[in-house]
Amino acid sequence: MNYCEKEHITFTRARPYRKNDNCFVEQKNYSVVRRAVGYIRYDTDEELKIMNELYNTLRLYTNFFLPSMKLKEKTRIGSKVLKKYDKPKTPYQRILECELVSEEIKKNLRRMYETLNPLLLKRDLDKISKELSKAYDKKIRKMERKEKEERKSYTDFPLTQNNFIYNLDEATR
Repeated sequence: MNYCEKEHITFTRARPYRKNDNCFVEQKNYSVVRRAVGYIRYDTDEELKIMNELYNTLRLYTNFFLPSMKLKEKTRIGSKVLKKYDKPKTPYQRILECELVSEEIKKNLRRMYETLNPLLLKRDLDKISKELSKAYDKKIRKMERKEKEERKSYTDFPLTQNNFIYNLDEATR
């Protein structure tokens, strides 16, 4: 937030007059993020650390080795829509082809690409995903134990009708 305030960047929910943009964002989220982490709520510090590691590896794998097709042209013929796509390319390949990107950045990206191995990145992703799953399971087991202990503490003292009335009277005083 501080960066955005300093750079005078404002947050908006969507582009003006484009209220249905979100479906396109969600489509990308599913193809990359949701496949990697699923729909589970991760909210502990341990899970956050693992997710940051996962996203860093996923970023490299997705941008350097997973090609995607870009829509080149869309033509409507009556009720039929014909779509023509560009050849599948990775974001890395698209940057190298772009004339607006400086040679220095392209050189750095080439150096980075030479150090990467898609098989090792995929293995790392699988390993990190398992770590995330274990951290989530650990959190759930801890919550279940806590709930069980709380339920046990309620059943520790016998609750008779007289006891209940007495405690209820005492609670309302």
